[in-house]
Formats: sequence, structure tokens, C-alpha cells
Amino acid sequence: MIGLSGELGSGKTTLVQAICRGLGAQALATSPTYALVHHYEARGVPVYHVDCYRLKTADEARDLGFEDMIRERAIVLVEWPERAGAWVPPLTRHFRLSYSDAPDVREVEEIR
Repeated sequence: MIGLSGELGSGKTTLVQAICRGLGAQALATSPTYALVHHYEARGVPVYHVDCYRLKTADEARDLGFEDMIRERAIVLVEWPERAGAWVPPLTRHFRLSYSDAPDVREVEEIR
């Protein structure tokens, strides 16, 4: 369960694409902004990309299927986990992406 936070356009989905590629997913990871959840297979391991940006309240995250993802022992990459409140399971890692002085460079820091 990995959380990815940061401003719009800071590279969260791009990082998810790189992670999925590195895990061997055949499909290109795309932003689930409107669908909220996308599912990929990576060498037999389920990978879920969840985007909580459009949630109006944290309670809407109740129906995203986090419990099923955990039962599947999936890799779960959650953009904007703070918007899901208590519904998002404990994060194994949480990263914040931000802009740097160089336009094509992003900074990544782990949130502890």
C-alpha cells in the first residue's frame, strides 16, 4: 500500500507508470481520475492504481474495494490518499512529489 501525494501535475501518475513498467505490466498505466481505480497484472501480481482526487468526502472511499485489494495481496498505488481519510488502509510507504526549479524535474520525498 503506497501513497502518492503532491500537487496536480507533479508526476504521481508518471511514477505509477514507471512502477507498473518495472513490475512487468503489459498495459500502459493511465490516470484513473474519473474511473477512480484501474487494475493491471504484472507478472501474475495484481496492481491497483487508485486516484482519490475526485472524492467529495472521505466516506466515498468506502466503496473503492481496498479490503478486496488487500485480500488479493495486490500492490496498491494510491494517489491523494489523504482524501480517503480512515478508509485507506495503513500505507507501507508514502511519498510526496513536488516541482523543482528545473521544469522537467520533480522531487520525491518519503513522508514518515
